[in-house]
Amino acid sequence: MHDILTLISGRAHPELAREVADYLGITLGKIDLWDFPDGEIGCKLEQNIRGRDVFLFQPTGPPVNDNLMELLIMIDACKRASAERITTVIPYFGYARQDRKDAGRVPITAKLAANMIVTAGADRVLTMDLHAAQIQGFFDLPVDHLYAAPILDQYFRSLNLPPDKLAIVSPDEGSIKRALHHQRHLGGSLTIVDKRRSSATRTQQANLIGEPLQGKIAVLFDDMISTAGSICGAADVAHKHGAEEIYISAAHAVFCGSAVSRLCEAPVKEVVVTNSLPIAKAQDLPNLHTVTVAPLLGEAIKRIHRAESVSYLFD
Repeated sequence: MHDILTLISGRAHPELAREVADYLGITLGKIDLWDFPDGEIGCKLEQNIRGRDVFLFQPTGPPVNDNLMELLIMIDACKRASAERITTVIPYFGYARQDRKDAGRVPITAKLAANMIVTAGADRVLTMDLHAAQIQGFFDLPVDHLYAAPILDQYFRSLNLPPDKLAIVSPDEGSIKRALHHQRHLGGSLTIVDKRRSSATRTQQANLIGEPLQGKIAVLFDDMISTAGSICGAADVAHKHGAEEIYISAAHAVFCGSAVSRLCEAPVKEVVVTNSLPIAKAQDLPNLHTVTVAPLLGEAIKRIHRAESVSYLFD
């Protein structure tokens, strides 16, 4: 049972899937995916997976609907091809921001997406840096939730930033727990930017809570950079309050809308992200640094396949 590990990638991020396969010392499974003229997705497995432990690799980032649907179709194909177990490897889980009913007559789309993955036939989910950790409970199956924080912290330690000048900055009140985690591992002081949301796409930042930033090296951490409005607004506040250097960092580089132009104009020395999502050439900023999560995902896949503990990867 589960004796043969098979890693199959969708079209969302084959480059990262190949990195993970190289880490595992295997080749990617053979699958043919195509689009019909009307936009429907076609899928055919080009190898036997009967009785195998299959890991389907597909972040559901932009275009979210296409990538999510492709994942569901791949799950169904593997189920009907008699895979012994199907684990969906979703480095970035789309629709995660719609995780609660915060107004009347709105959906909880994160739960809907989870239901679709379960109904399609997945047996397990491996994901990374969910927008809200409680989304794990939306799945009626085991979820392994990894964090990119140790990898990002390792990079910032390599910069040898002076501890007495380092300030870990939370871009809003909702990211305080994340900022505290980074502060424990990197040291430095803690500062929080007071963010007020005026609409789904607009926020306002003005005040700081905590240690002053005058003459400090500010490092801002968030789970994702989408339109970059929040993180760039926080960087502007840090700059206005006297920060000497500013770094911004996130697990997921969604980079949609005006993100690239905002990041280019922001008073930021470096933008540090992971490769959980593909970054197009048009999004490759001159001050962008990308760290790979392939070893993290590869080690988790190896341990899930061997029925070993995964907890040390995210404790």
